[in-house]
Amino acid sequence: MKILILNDVAATVGGAETLTLDLRDELRRRGHDARVFASDALDGADGSSADYVCFGTTGGLRTLNRVANASAWRALRSALAEFRPDVVHVRMFMTQLSPLVLPLLDGVPSLYHAAWYETICPIGLRLLPDNSICEFEPGRACREQGCLSRRAWVALMTQRALWNRWRDVFALFVANSGAMERRLRQHGIGPTRVIWNGVPRRRARPPLTGPPVVAYAGRFSREKGVSVLIEAFARASRAVPDASLLLAGDGPERTALSARADELGIGPRVRWTGHLGRGDMERALESAWVVATPSVLEEPFGLAAAEGMMRGTAIVASNHGGLAEIVRDGETGVLVPPRDVDALGGAIAELLSDRERCEALGAEGHAWAWEMLSQEHCAERFLDAYEEIA
Repeated sequence: MKILILNDVAATVGGAETLTLDLRDELRRRGHDARVFASDALDGADGSSADYVCFGTTGGLRTLNRVANASAWRALRSALAEFRPDVVHVRMFMTQLSPLVLPLLDGVPSLYHAAWYETICPIGLRLLPDNSICEFEPGRACREQGCLSRRAWVALMTQRALWNRWRDVFALFVANSGAMERRLRQHGIGPTRVIWNGVPRRRARPPLTGPPVVAYAGRFSREKGVSVLIEAFARASRAVPDASLLLAGDGPERTALSARADELGIGPRVRWTGHLGRGDMERALESAWVVATPSVLEEPFGLAAAEGMMRGTAIVASNHGGLAEIVRDGETGVLVPPRDVDALGGAIAELLSDRERCEALGAEGHAWAWEMLSQEHCAERFLDAYEEIA
């Protein structure tokens, strides 16, 4: 089968981009001709990993590009004519490729894969400025609640109108969790199906040794709840004085988080790794007793938790969104109310004080992830969907 996968970016700069390339490569291993179409925004020194590339930008033209990327339209028209795919799989497209590409898919068997909230929230997070979950319909509320400036609001409402005009080109809408599926249906988007993301299978990490470590891997931004984790660890560390916190990643809150850790007196017990590639990330996190995923937003899936379970590590996560589906409370990890510093700190302290429980949760998590959260399982489910729409 010939499959063309569209994503805003194909450089390995984040989880969604990495998952896109993983899916392409797994499909190729199964004998299919799978190719990726993406913009060149965020390409690093190694360039893009896409098979077809159009213009993308993070500069001043980005807002216009999000509404109508003429380069994406021209490049995709050429790619479709040259490749003639049996199926088009659209993932993230509204930060670079724009809805302008959708009319080109009319008549081509296509599915939309909802990996985040881009089609039902202009900022993609469904979070209000006070970090509460947004339940407003997108539109005037986006301006009135302070989520968008006037200029951005005009542009993104235009983008939304184009999406609504052309979303019927999709024969199927795939959500990466039941939580995401419910949100799509709430906004009248369907027919839908749930396919969980997949991560590479790997052996479980070695037995836990040394002082206890709780780790976080991801972006340092408000929706990820790292500030909540810093506060919670400060409380947990009183009960577990030899514990340390490993923070892998980077983002706009890095400086403020570091300053807050120093204010709380835990600065020397926090290790900052910066952005790491997948291999280095896996090695850095092997010593962790617990992986924390304290997201404030309703994570559409929860990739860091899935990777942690595949590593064989106990998970502490916010009890909402996709995390509440893939983390089995009391079996593969512990779920706590989002933004609850006391609950998160208590769960971390309890686990870091009990090596045997961490080992048991980690072993169960590894078995669960191997069976249900592998990229092989994910690819099989998508192949079923491709056959159906083709």
